[in-house]
Amino acid sequence: MNSNENQNKPLISLFTAISIVVANMIGTGVFTSLGYQAEGIKSGFALLCLWIVGGILALCGALSYGELASAMPRSGGEYHYLSKIYHPAVGFVSGWISVTVGFAAPIALAAMALGAYVKSVFPFVNTTALALIVVIGVALIHSKNVKIGSQFQDGATVLKILLIVGLIACGFLLAKPQEMNFLPKAEDANIILGVPFSISLIYVMYAYSGWNASIYLASEVKEPEKTIPRSLFLGTLIVMALYLLINFVFLYATPFAQIEALEPNQKEKVAALAAKYIFGDVGGNIISLLIAFGLVSSISSMTWAGPRVTQVIGEDIPLFRGLAKKNKEGVPFYALLLQLAIVIVLIITSSFDAVVTYLGFTLTLSSFLTVLGVFVHRFRFPEVKRPYETWGYPLTPLVFLAITLWMLVFTFQGKPLESLTGLATMAAGLVVYFVARRNKNFVSPDSNL
Repeated sequence: MNSNENQNKPLISLFTAISIVVANMIGTGVFTSLGYQAEGIKSGFALLCLWIVGGILALCGALSYGELASAMPRSGGEYHYLSKIYHPAVGFVSGWISVTVGFAAPIALAAMALGAYVKSVFPFVNTTALALIVVIGVALIHSKNVKIGSQFQDGATVLKILLIVGLIACGFLLAKPQEMNFLPKAEDANIILGVPFSISLIYVMYAYSGWNASIYLASEVKEPEKTIPRSLFLGTLIVMALYLLINFVFLYATPFAQIEALEPNQKEKVAALAAKYIFGDVGGNIISLLIAFGLVSSISSMTWAGPRVTQVIGEDIPLFRGLAKKNKEGVPFYALLLQLAIVIVLIITSSFDAVVTYLGFTLTLSSFLTVLGVFVHRFRFPEVKRPYETWGYPLTPLVFLAITLWMLVFTFQGKPLESLTGLATMAAGLVVYFVARRNKNFVSPDSNL
């Protein structure tokens, strides 16, 4: 098979697409957020409801994205969809966020977290050096070819899931049940409608982020019209089940008073605390290494997906055409190198901390516009073939839009500086777009709709 055939033949199976979704979603959030949630919520039923509500929201988003992916099966994610549905400028701004920090910052954060978890077990480890070794090593794996990247992603994700399932099983078999009531009570309705529940839902949605991961590699997926919607739904459903079970185990195995007693700077150690009650004194070390290992899979999935957005932008806009070039195996090599360079800078300088605080606002806004695009796309282009249509339409996307809009409003009110910084970043992307558009060879992304 020659190199051109290698580049054009889709190689990503449904299993790998699901692996990408699962790996993107399961990071540090599910292991760290319960400590913060327990500050304002004392009900076991309400705490589990957080993960159910978050899962329903993610499923609604996945079902909605599935329709757009089936109608427009090309890599690039929101950049591609928003360019087609609204205007190329809107799509470019979304892509601009993805290229600059949307993938690089979470990769850097995950790598630094990996280093910190390993250091907690082996104090002699240099966290920055380990983080750099991991991100460079993973990038090298994905620079080879799609097949090797697929095999690495599949293996890392399967092992991650097996480790989490093992932890859940050990929690049920080894832990002493605590006095926590998980059945609904009359006062739970007020708790679920209260402010602490709303605040905690933001942490939960951070843990669920990544449910849309497979859309970024659509051009490399076998039968994307069918595979992408299925991968989004099945991947999100798997993660929802794991999140619900792992948080149940944390509450089942750990005295709630001990969770509440965690110091403000120790709230993220709730998983290690639960592991201590499941495995004994070595439990903290076990859970730390478990999380560190699982983060390799997360880093891998984002390293794979991010350059595909950059590649599609390069295909559409001459100013960035060099970033669209692929190596002989079909990997967007220069886009991968650009992302790796940004990740390395963020790790060395640790400047990504400020980025992460406002990243959620911009990415949530992008997801809101994309799901709204399901309605707009049907209205503007009723003749377009849709191999998959959103299950539960119009209720499914409306649920997502309502909850997401509430989150955007709440975030803007609670963190106006970070939100305005995010909007300023988007405005900078608009400036870059209109500068690039002045090139006489500029090709509008909506020209081949």
